[in-house]
Amino acid sequence: MRSPRHSQRTGLRVGLVGLGFGAEFVPIYLNHPDVESLTICDPDATVVAAVGNRYDVSSRSDDFEALLDMPDLDAIHLVTPIPLHAQHTLAVLRSGRHCACTVPMATSIADLEEIVTVQRASGLVYMMMETAVYTREFLYVRERLRGGAMGRIQFLRGAHYQDMERWPGYWMGLPPMHDATHAIAPLLALSGSRATRVHCLGSGRMRPQLQARYGNPYPIETAIFGLSTGDAALEVTRSLFDTARAYSERFDVLAERESFEWAQIDSGDQREGHVLFAMGAATDTRGRPVQMTRVEAPDRGASFPKPSGASRGWASTTRRGLTVPSSRAAATAARIRISCTNSSAASWRGDPHRSMRSRPRTGRQPALPPMTPRCAAAMRWTFRALPGPRSAPG
Repeated sequence: MRSPRHSQRTGLRVGLVGLGFGAEFVPIYLNHPDVESLTICDPDATVVAAVGNRYDVSSRSDDFEALLDMPDLDAIHLVTPIPLHAQHTLAVLRSGRHCACTVPMATSIADLEEIVTVQRASGLVYMMMETAVYTREFLYVRERLRGGAMGRIQFLRGAHYQDMERWPGYWMGLPPMHDATHAIAPLLALSGSRATRVHCLGSGRMRPQLQARYGNPYPIETAIFGLSTGDAALEVTRSLFDTARAYSERFDVLAERESFEWAQIDSGDQREGHVLFAMGAATDTRGRPVQMTRVEAPDRGASFPKPSGASRGWASTTRRGLTVPSSRAAATAARIRISCTNSSAASWRGDPHRSMRSRPRTGRQPALPPMTPRCAAAMRWTFRALPGPRSAPG
């Protein structure tokens, strides 16, 4: 492994790889007080130019291997296609950089084990960038659990419904549980436990043309998980195709004194509030009374880091004067497991998945998505967790 050079740093120097969905992170990094510089990378040079020009980012590359050869990067954030996550993660860690990767970490046990082995040997920080543990709802329920209002957890249920038609080719027919972290992560975090056993069933039938790539016939998969601590179990359902359900990432927590249920309609003009059930005292009649209240989880905007530097819209110029925290424990990063999902669909040069594309590539500047509060919150915690610059062994 190569040791990056660190001299007189005032912040982290970050490489961002994948500028489809990944472009959403550009303004976050440019305004983050702990980031000194940003280098952007995508195999499509037109996209690199468009994003770089839009946000005034001068450090650019259209070659992943060339990015790894840049001497002064401290950390690399991968927003690349799911089939490339393991390959790219291992390359980043072996180059001596901290690595953040959009979910999932990998899709095979062998790849997962190799990433863990390489990370432990390197002493570097790896983060699976899971955003679902930074939603308003997650933080609201976690506060009530920690404060004792809800009592003992009796059962947890999570779901992620999303129709993936016309997404990049590697999504077509993907087994749903290959991308279920948004439904699983908040449940494990709220329970303070780990999954030790699972029973998963596929359900339904996709149209034949979607089954060919992975040999998967199921548009929906559902699973029951046993946990390492406590008496509760959790259930997770994920759908990707041929299922009439509006997009939703949701969870329910059934507990002793209070239970939280996510709104059935959680977006648009018909949006409902979430429901908090409170158990009343026993009476001389059958069944205890239960009070039902519509609740809204509060915003957390005040907890975002204050942007540094002189901003021009989302972009900022130099970001100086802050020292990167040097004592952030890797254990903190392992516990957090954060940030953003949905891989960039760029056609990676020299890779068998080269045909993956998220949109027609034209000479026009692509429309970039706005920053979401969830992603901004996740990135705040990313840099709280990262230790200061260090050299990789070897």
